[in-house]
Amino acid sequence: QELIVRHRAGQVSFAGVSTFNLDEYVGLPLGHEQSYRSFMHRHLFELADFELSRCHLPDGNAADIPTACCAYEQQIAAAGGIDLQLLGVGSDGHIAFNEPGSSLASRTRIKALTERTRHDNARFFSSLEEVPKLSMTMGVGTILEARRIVLLATGSNKAATVKALVEGPVSAQVPASALQLHPRVDVLLDRAAAADLLRADYYHEVEQIQRGLELQQQIEPVH
Repeated sequence: QELIVRHRAGQVSFAGVSTFNLDEYVGLPLGHEQSYRSFMHRHLFELADFELSRCHLPDGNAADIPTACCAYEQQIAAAGGIDLQLLGVGSDGHIAFNEPGSSLASRTRIKALTERTRHDNARFFSSLEEVPKLSMTMGVGTILEARRIVLLATGSNKAATVKALVEGPVSAQVPASALQLHPRVDVLLDRAAAADLLRADYYHEVEQIQRGLELQQQIEPVH
């Protein structure tokens, strides 16, 4: 919503932007309100100056999903890779639809959803039975190739997951923990989501120091 507000105020244009969605349900009709393709068009693409030919979304209704997955990887490569990857995180540590146990080197592929993920997402559907069991998703390896990553998490129900992804060991059982291997990741949290972090005070101190350094660089005269 903020992006649309800024666009309408003339503060930002998306005319030259290319987008790649992380994932999509397999078999969900394109017009279904919970289709991510439908969501992106309704809430973003059609409300700003995006060039639709630059807006790429996984095709969960492709006749040949494995071939469509390979084609998606090729589209990302042809665009020069991803500059900025925006992520959320599931209550079990999944990113995109890379469920626990996903290979940290995985590429875009078809992936079965766990019952936990289906239960978590059931609130968006009329019933659990309506939640698809399969998805098409970028792989963990695909995500890690982005030049910069921003992950957002809010709420106390994400606190344990946030602790695992930030302070726990890197493990396929917590796919989000693979972000520890990336050189440029920002994790944005509210206090509830950060509540279980053992070193929260230290992270806050580092953040303040970093902001001070950035401010100093902005005000120092150039000789």
